[in-house]
Amino acid sequence: VQLQASGGGPVQAGGSLRLSCAATGIIFRRDNMGWYRQAPGNKREFVAGISTNGLTDYGDPVKGRFTISRDKANNTVYLEMNTLRPDDTAVYYCNTVPPQPSQWGQGTQVTVSS
Repeated sequence: VQLQASGGGPVQAGGSLRLSCAATGIIFRRDNMGWYRQAPGNKREFVAGISTNGLTDYGDPVKGRFTISRDKANNTVYLEMNTLRPDDTAVYYCNTVPPQPSQWGQGTQVTVSS
């Protein structure tokens, strides 16, 4: 089952976006969930993760600016992104932590202009 991210788009530096990812109930209840991103020419990198009991972890570039959360009622994971910078421009994906290759979706493009 591919996990589909949504909510990306163009935004100016300093702005905010909220990404969403709906998962099946089985995955959502069982697995830690995470957000990843890949900028052109770069490897895919970990952005943020949240455990089944709500513990969070963030990659250094986004600490203090991004917030990951999960909605148990709707089996949805969110990524609130604030104070966006041009170097946040990337395709953002959701997957479990650790990620499962079969679950990569198409991602959602976030483009931050200066």
